[in-house]
Amino acid sequence: MRIAIIGGHGKIALLLGPLLSGHEVTGVIRNPDQASDLEAAGLRPAVADVETMSTQQLTELLQGQDLVVWSAGAGGGDPERTYAVDRDAATRTMDAAEQAGVGRYLMVSYLGARRDHGVPEDNAFFAYAEAKSAADQHLRDSGLGWTIVAPGQLSLDEPTGSIEVRGSGPGSDPAASEGEELAPIARADVAAVIAAVVGREDLTGRMIEFVGGDTPIDQALDEVAAGA
Repeated sequence: MRIAIIGGHGKIALLLGPLLSGHEVTGVIRNPDQASDLEAAGLRPAVADVETMSTQQLTELLQGQDLVVWSAGAGGGDPERTYAVDRDAATRTMDAAEQAGVGRYLMVSYLGARRDHGVPEDNAFFAYAEAKSAADQHLRDSGLGWTIVAPGQLSLDEPTGSIEVRGSGPGSDPAASEGEELAPIARADVAAVIAAVVGREDLTGRMIEFVGGDTPIDQALDEVAAGA
């Protein structure tokens, strides 16, 4: 399978690269100085600034790919750039993927992303919540075979190979009950979830919301696919 990871130098993307060794994987990066890091992770670097590229330019970039993974982000701090990257650039890549004939698109979102996210407008997280919910909905409305991977709080802990799936979908409430603490999820486990989803078309049309837990990843995804 030919896979393009947008945001190829992110922590999750660099952990994902070695897990996709049986595929032809391109990591899209803006900074050419990062190319050697991608190559070390088994990714073929492609230098392109998706924030400024037109839909047509992105279509050319994604031509011939079977799957696109969006793992990019503005990094917070500047609401204007958050909307430019996490919403506008993301949605352009979806439109471009459709035009390029890409069959599947995997979005890395966050636990609780939805139109009614509940984040107050004066909260620093508001722009990100708005941008991600808009991008996720654009993907759902597209003609792509989509899957949204939505982890909870990320950590740099060692992977456990296990997760806990929370309620999934726009009408669900994945947040903790009052007073409940959700276990953070290791970035390496997020990468493992993405790698597993790559090989599972039965998860098309699913939003997978998860945190750290005790259920082996493959078993947890089986339950999601079965609608459990």
